Amino acid sequence: MLIYGRNPVLEALREGQVRQVWVARGVEAWLLKELDNLGAAYKLVPRIELDQMVRTTQHQGLVAEIEEATYSDPEAPFRLAQKRGEQLLLVVLDGITDPRNYGALIRSAFALGAHGVVSEERRSAPLSALVLKASAGMARKIPLVQVKNIARYLRQLKQQGVWIYGTSGKASKTIDQLDYLRPLAIVIGSEGEGMRRLVAEHCDELARIPLAPEAESLNAAVALGVVLYQVGLSRRAVQ
Repeated sequence: MLIYGRNPVLEALREGQVRQVWVARGVEAWLLKELDNLGAAYKLVPRIELDQMVRTTQHQGLVAEIEEATYSDPEAPFRLAQKRGEQLLLVVLDGITDPRNYGALIRSAFALGAHGVVSEERRSAPLSALVLKASAGMARKIPLVQVKNIARYLRQLKQQGVWIYGTSGKASKTIDQLDYLRPLAIVIGSEGEGMRRLVAEHCDELARIPLAPEAESLNAAVALGVVLYQVGLSRRAVQ
């Protein structure tokens, strides 16, 4: 699998996951020095060769081959939460089909302490190089789970004692009015349509982010970041 962009490639090198690296001629000296410091064996090539390899000019002069990215098993987030000694915090994505949004959501989830990101097989962007780039390499640091049916998965979570909170601009409650001191799954819907009706019906609570009266809704990754920050704030307050 080919990945591109400086953050994803350098992160993969630090994790020892890279098989081969290609660098565009003329990149900055500091980047070559960083590659040398990481022990990377790289090949200098014309920039157009990288354009053709990854079919984009947005590679920042750096392309690498790594092992194929894979999904984790459904129990991986539970194991991670137990290992950290924390209450479970899952992110469930409903209808996120844009790979850039998917990657940005993964990045927010990792940065703000979630234990896993769950998506549906039929209504999700595939785990691609573009997702890895948008996640700044974080897609390899947090369990990513794919399930066949989100609504059925939420029912199973409830049977395991997990509370389901959904985000909705039409909800009467705001996110600061919810109880976060319990095992949680936060559901984020697509930016255009939000959560599907059946998915929303499986949520224990729906809440909105308070916005200025004339403000448009936030994009999915920003909304997730706000909610996860609220979760962390609430949980740290009782430690």
